[in-house]
Amino acid sequence: MGTNRRYAAHFDRLMDERIIQRVADTAGPLQTLSSEELELEREPFTRDPQPKPVRAWVRFGDTPVLVDAEACSWTRHAAAIRFTVAGREYKTWVWASAVREAPQRPSP
Repeated sequence: MGTNRRYAAHFDRLMDERIIQRVADTAGPLQTLSSEELELEREPFTRDPQPKPVRAWVRFGDTPVLVDAEACSWTRHAAAIRFTVAGREYKTWVWASAVREAPQRPSP
């Protein structure tokens, strides 16, 4: 029996979402950078009225997960992102090096 190539990306995306949901539910709280790490009182800060799609590494407890997110704000060294898992919105600050441009995904 073969694979369904037409919907493969769709089913891959569903599996990724289930894995992220499982990690979010069991691995611990979403980690974020501290005020000392952010240095918002000293660093120039940009807030984008139209957040940009990105992929970013986040940690739930000690478990790293790559998520599809939006970059809402940033400094030279960090980015504020938001993403949704199973209908629940998460917001966190991550190091800028943990964020990359979102690849274009084919639609099903």
